[in-house]
Amino acid sequence: MSGFKTHTGKAASLKRDHVDTDQIIPKQFLKKIDKAGYGEFLFYDWRYQSDGQENPDFELNQLNTKDSSILITGNNFGCGSSREHAPWALKDYGFQVIIAESFADIFFNNCVKNGILPIRLPKKEIQRLYSEESPDVISHLIVDLENQHVVNGSGEHFYFEFDPYWKKMLLNGWDEISVTLQYEDKIKRFETERIVN
Repeated sequence: MSGFKTHTGKAASLKRDHVDTDQIIPKQFLKKIDKAGYGEFLFYDWRYQSDGQENPDFELNQLNTKDSSILITGNNFGCGSSREHAPWALKDYGFQVIIAESFADIFFNNCVKNGILPIRLPKKEIQRLYSEESPDVISHLIVDLENQHVVNGSGEHFYFEFDPYWKKMLLNGWDEISVTLQYEDKIKRFETERIVN
């Protein structure tokens, strides 16, 4: 997994609260065991009509939100089941950053473990991110994890809190196995001493 330091991209808005993991990736698509290929099923029940055609009213089907790499959403994003497929689908679709008022804890952790940066910002600051742009999309947003701020097109800085442990994991592109392997010498020494004793 590559490290995350800064990201510049277009942000799409999904102004919904309590978006659960079954809405992010419906249960009928959880048959694969690898992480690739889930993007086409992201928000499936909202993106597509019963005949398989795109729903023209869905936020991410609008022409100006296509190719967005940042998702801005509401309160309690990622609630429901703990399925790790939800961040897999978001990442496979192309999202690298999710900005929300709050996240379900397990979903937040799953995002970090899969290289997605989840950022919590108050509702008033999320509204200010848009400045004078369309309420559906921000054409240019800078996300800086090292300095823990988001910068909009007007140059306003929005600072966010982030756990130092998870920050270090994302900056270095580590997962929990990578962290464990940093202690490989100590683990081997412990195992050797156990056998000897």
